[in-house]
Amino acid sequence: MYLKVELPWNVVVPAEQLHGEGLLLQRAIILRLLEDFSDRKATLDYGYFVAPTALKRIGDGKVRQDSGDVLFPVNFNCITFKPFKGEILCGVVNKVLKQGIFLSCGPIEKVFLAAIKMGDYHHFPGENPVFQNDKDSKIEKDVKVRFMVLGTKWIETDREFQILGSLEGDYLGPIYSGEN
Repeated sequence: MYLKVELPWNVVVPAEQLHGEGLLLQRAIILRLLEDFSDRKATLDYGYFVAPTALKRIGDGKVRQDSGDVLFPVNFNCITFKPFKGEILCGVVNKVLKQGIFLSCGPIEKVFLAAIKMGDYHHFPGENPVFQNDKDSKIEKDVKVRFMVLGTKWIETDREFQILGSLEGDYLGPIYSGEN
């Protein structure tokens, strides 16, 4: 689910980037905020950081004695993406195994749908393994799949979520465009 959140953040601007006041200072703070934002990736509470949308407040800078850099407390709005149990999402199949399929869904690279949670789909091995049901609906590499989130797990060391999904439910499964 996409969330709009307001975050407090501390932005450290190196002394050599402080060339003035007003718009030049604000520009240096914003550029550093964007750089820090892209490096942060995700948190357990808010999910994946997608995009900052508005800078709300820049506090007074505090000079760091050891380096001469200046720390500015800022508040800004941003969009985040966090998966929730029971949510319906779409992903693209990366790998097909006998045990199930791996998908990616937006910034989430580790989504697993176990074969036992894929309803009437059965595994067919081969050079290009697939899951197929009696209605000839196929799930193979690079196919878009609509699934339900059964559970999520936060991996602190990698700063990412893992998702366990299911195809058990109405309107879940492969999504075909008009081209197929």
